[in-house]
Amino acid sequence: MPYEKTLEELAARRAAALAMGSPKRLAERREAGILNARERLALLFDPGSFEEAGLLAQSVRPEMAGRTPADGVVSGFGRIDGRLAGANAADFTTYGSSSAETHGKKQGFVRAACEKNGLPLVYLNECAGGRIPDIMGAAGSGGAGEGGRYTRRRSSPVLAAVLGLTYGGGAFACINADLVVMRKGSVLAVSSQMTTSVAIGEEADPQDLGGWRLHSETTGFVDAVVDTDAEAIAWIKRALSYLPDHANAATPVQADHADGDAAALLDLVPETRAKTYDIRKAIAAIGDAGSVLAIKDRFAKAAVTAFARIKGRAVGIVATNPMFKGGALDPDACDKIASFIVLCDSFNLPLVFLADTPGFLVGLESERRRLPGKIMNFMAALELASVPKIALVLRKSFGQAYLNMGAGRSDTTAAWAGAEISFMDPAVAVNIVYAVKREDDPARFEDLAKEVAKGTSAYDLAAPFMAHAVIDPRETRDYLARHLDIFSRRLTGAIGDHRLADWPPPFQEGWTSRRRLFKRTANPTARTATV
Repeated sequence: MPYEKTLEELAARRAAALAMGSPKRLAERREAGILNARERLALLFDPGSFEEAGLLAQSVRPEMAGRTPADGVVSGFGRIDGRLAGANAADFTTYGSSSAETHGKKQGFVRAACEKNGLPLVYLNECAGGRIPDIMGAAGSGGAGEGGRYTRRRSSPVLAAVLGLTYGGGAFACINADLVVMRKGSVLAVSSQMTTSVAIGEEADPQDLGGWRLHSETTGFVDAVVDTDAEAIAWIKRALSYLPDHANAATPVQADHADGDAAALLDLVPETRAKTYDIRKAIAAIGDAGSVLAIKDRFAKAAVTAFARIKGRAVGIVATNPMFKGGALDPDACDKIASFIVLCDSFNLPLVFLADTPGFLVGLESERRRLPGKIMNFMAALELASVPKIALVLRKSFGQAYLNMGAGRSDTTAAWAGAEISFMDPAVAVNIVYAVKREDDPARFEDLAKEVAKGTSAYDLAAPFMAHAVIDPRETRDYLARHLDIFSRRLTGAIGDHRLADWPPPFQEGWTSRRRLFKRTANPTARTATV
């Protein structure tokens, strides 16, 4: 047969690359219930759609060439629910998927192709860090980091999964992504515990160094936490369903949808504003049935950010949650919301703001954590965002938070009948202005509170046309659907200006250290309030 020896060699080389690191390492992963890189890609992409780039790539170091199949990363393109996308899947069985020259070139090739051609990009990451000796010496440092690796213009969505020990370049790729899901047991950090121990003499448990609790609850780097690789990939596919292929495309519309239960809002949201409730249940009733996908649900819980659909239209929901801190927004909440606004604006998702808040949580801790700057970053993101914005006050909205939660800064502002709007909670104002406490003189306190509360109703906001509508809570879903249609940016094909496209990640730099400083120095009895 013509080309017989040539084709035999090709088949042998392909088989060697497909065999990955070693049968032993692959077996160990199977026993542990952890998928390998190619198994993960098989779950991510539609069957038969994967087009690999760099199957026969190897290390540039001659002594390593035969031992580095695909150089530790499986890269290429395929279809996710029919949509073309790129992916880089770390092969931890090959030198821990450590970063090296060829490895980086492959990842950069796929990333550049996605950016230039408007394709979503997915990272399925594990990484032991930089490969030594490849990155040692001046040449190793000078050649590291191909162009564009550390910048984002948000031209197309980037989603990442942390699926094992992920250090160095692998960690940076995740941090630079738009959305990150993390499997429990994984680690995301600049350096491993071994490097940390040797370099600075600090012993650290890997989970303390960069585990899922740290990143989902403290740093906010992780948007969701799951138990298995399969769940992580399913989450990525679901999150992608709310986003367009690229920034110059409108968000997907789902033709078939099941109605929410807006009538349930009367039961889900107590009429008395002093009573707490979980806004997430209200959001589920407003959105299409089963359509809500929480983003950073474990982080800064007084703020809720979520994808949802309202009559098939994908939207971003920003809400305050009275169940946590009474719905008062702290520095973490500001960063959480600002980053979500950036994401939605970059990919043309309309924003719906649901406010039920006493204001911003002020006090010593908040000031030490730069609350004024966080508030202004939040406001800057809000005002620069060019996607449709709808603001709705549910029961109350006080102080600067009224503006930050979109009121008067959106395409339209509405309020539920019974909502209160003012510079400050009337009860707090009585304490400050008249120095009267409820427990000292209940009758006088109530009289003063009624006086201070004059002019704070939704009707007082509607009278000078500062609210465009006062609605029955049961009308919420239909009201939002109609106004999402009205303000759908038809002149630009529902494409925004993308003034936030190069907003720098990450948003939580240095928080942990400031928290530690506060714990050492703050007065534990210091009083906090809301404004």
